[in-house]
Amino acid sequence: MLVIMRHGASQEQIENVINFIKKKGFDAHVSTGELHTVIGCVGGKVVDPRDIELLDGVKEVIKITSSYKLASRIFQPQDTVIEVNGIKFGGSHTGVIAGPCTIESYEEMDETAAKLKETGVKILRGGAFKPRTSPYAFQGMGEEGLKIIREVADKYGMAVTSEVMEISQIPMFLDYVDILQVGARNMQNFNLLKELGYVNKPVMVKRGLSATFEELLMAAEYVMSGGNREVILCERGIRTFERVTRNTLDLSAIPVIKKLSHLPIIIDPSHGTGLRDKVAPMSRAAVAAGCDGLIIEVHYDPDTALCDGAQSLYPEQFSDLYSDLKKIAPIVGKSIDTQEIKTV
Repeated sequence: MLVIMRHGASQEQIENVINFIKKKGFDAHVSTGELHTVIGCVGGKVVDPRDIELLDGVKEVIKITSSYKLASRIFQPQDTVIEVNGIKFGGSHTGVIAGPCTIESYEEMDETAAKLKETGVKILRGGAFKPRTSPYAFQGMGEEGLKIIREVADKYGMAVTSEVMEISQIPMFLDYVDILQVGARNMQNFNLLKELGYVNKPVMVKRGLSATFEELLMAAEYVMSGGNREVILCERGIRTFERVTRNTLDLSAIPVIKKLSHLPIIIDPSHGTGLRDKVAPMSRAAVAAGCDGLIIEVHYDPDTALCDGAQSLYPEQFSDLYSDLKKIAPIVGKSIDTQEIKTV
């Protein structure tokens, strides 16, 4: 349930309500808006809402029927905006993340990042640990890969996002990564999600291959219940009976999630389609639908990529797409932040 405090409620009144809630066995999660402070009550035992409504400073108590409380727009009506390296996701902002599927070598990351910097990208992606369907496929470079992407990102003034696969890897990732990514196969790895709730960095949660919207929001709830409110949701395509594309990119996730939740929703058109020539049109469609960000695979030479070269854009293709996206975003009340490019 949610406790809505009156406009102008004092800090002492808010603290009294929090203490009362905790005595009843609830965890209290506070969200401060422009007009009201909202206290989310998670867990606990059955309590008569009237007992809370009688407390000084309380306006009303609302019962939430959905399983996810903290991720719900009822808990927080205004959009959550997450900023990383000057790039914002959410609200009126659409952030862009780009880079190769996996970290193959220093040269690969350096050449790709140099091209992306020319476009204005400020967040670099790259997998160091790769969850692959086949045990014989390239599994990633591990910590050495994280060292490479961090070094390259620092060289070009970029932030880093990469996929963490298990709890034991979290301390290592905190040394190298700015956004910790939870892959589709780990969306319901609840122990991992719980631990990421104690991390003081943004967490990107990708939708599972067959997950419903509610299941995706519940995954986010696991992270948020631990105290980490900086969660980015990612639609990366779901598994259907269609085989022409790698997955079916569900762009309806954008308006649905934005109605249900205040969390930013970004789109991965690379995994969503699996085909290079489909990435650009789906990216343009996602921005037109109002997405809060895109994560796109770009490789300086996709034909030689060790992983997912078929869905990776050439830098020139990405540059053209980026220009299109910056034109589309304002039509739907969005802006795409880019790295300031200095010309000599």
